Formats: sequence, C-alpha cells, structure tokens
Amino acid sequence: ALGVRKPDPASLYVRVGGGRGMATFARELFGRAIGHPTLGRFWKGRSTYGMLREERLLVAYLSSVAGGPMRYTGRDMKEAHRGLGITADDWEVFRAILGDTLDALRVPDRERREVVDFAESLRADIVEG
Repeated sequence: ALGVRKPDPASLYVRVGGGRGMATFARELFGRAIGHPTLGRFWKGRSTYGMLREERLLVAYLSSVAGGPMRYTGRDMKEAHRGLGITADDWEVFRAILGDTLDALRVPDRERREVVDFAESLRADIVEG
C-alpha cells in the first residue's frame, strides 16, 4: 500500500517483537513512569484520553525510530518536553525505570544496549535543569 514501509528484518523493531513488542514495552515503561513517586508528577491532572493518546504517540515514536512501519507525527523530543522542568535527577530515575522495564521484559543484551544508547541520545533534548 502507498506510504507503508516494510520493516527491515534486521531492525530493532523486528528484533524486539514488532508492533506487539513495541506496544508492550511502551505500556510497561509508561506505567512505571506514571506510577513512580518522583516522575508521576508530570502526569498529574491528565485525562484518561490524554494518557492513552500519549501512550499511542510513544508507541508510534518508538516504532518509527526502531525501523518499524509506523509514522510518528508528534512534536520532536525537545519541544514535547520543553517547560516541564525535567532535571538530571529525574533523568536518572527514568534511566532506572528504563533498566527495570528492559529487565522485566527480558530484552537481550544487544537490543538493551541499543535502547539505552538511543534513550541517552535524547537526554540533552529532554533534561532542562
């Protein structure tokens, strides 16, 4: 079909289980972050619809950057996080949650390194303080 990309079989997207793997990872990561006593403040007052929309955007973003067929149409990471006041300490909490999520889902070492390296590449666009 027009505009649909077929994922590269060697892509991270395929290696972590395709759309189902991305959705599971996003749901786990998002749930852990929202429920965390430090990071949960970023979602206070959000509607259920807003939360579901954000989770869907996360799935699309992760899919697109990992070589999957989904297109991400949201804001870039710098714009999406501007003004939230995310600190270096918040980032370290997120990194721990990311590690816990990767552990819980038994992500293999190679893919784990790729995910962590990618997340770290976004740090400068997300951390403000």
